[in-house]
Amino acid sequence: MKTAPNDIENGLTAEGFTTIAGVDEVGRGPLAGPVVACALILPQGLIIEGVYDSKKVTEKRREKLAQAIKESAISYAFSIIEPTEIDRINILQATMAAMVNAVNALVQAPDAILVDGTTRPGFTIPSHVLCIPKGDSASHLIAAASILAKVKRDAIMQGLHDKYPHYAWASNKGYGTAAHIAAIKEHGLCPVHRRSFCKGFV
Repeated sequence: MKTAPNDIENGLTAEGFTTIAGVDEVGRGPLAGPVVACALILPQGLIIEGVYDSKKVTEKRREKLAQAIKESAISYAFSIIEPTEIDRINILQATMAAMVNAVNALVQAPDAILVDGTTRPGFTIPSHVLCIPKGDSASHLIAAASILAKVKRDAIMQGLHDKYPHYAWASNKGYGTAAHIAAIKEHGLCPVHRRSFCKGFV
């Protein structure tokens, strides 16, 4: 079982940073549903066995890990950007906004932030920011945030599946599978589809 390391976090602690947050988002690529970001702060040095890139952890295991992460966290927060806003400002800006909002919602303001990816969001709090490519496998905090965000978004998509069952979101989570695209062509778009992502399918 792979576990993301906390070497980056330990290095920041050694430099004198005391409140380190990890932030990640899920849902950048789907044709439907929101983008969800999570930011969280764990106790310094804590390792939760099995916390790794959420895409490489089974659904059942993610749910168990999410509970352990929540029970251990000093603070965690989510931000949800809906499809209409994604269409209005574009997916990159929506992703950045989600991460900023999630960090701002933390109970404690971090003095260092670890971000998955290479693009720095426009955080409004004064913090040391590190952008880490493939951070959800390189940073324990980012991996933990990715798991919470994934579990949160999957639950949202399950609820939307119950409301719009034609599109099979319980299984495809809004991604552009062949079955999802075929359902769009048959039934058209619903209110939670991203219009800007679905051009050419209707």
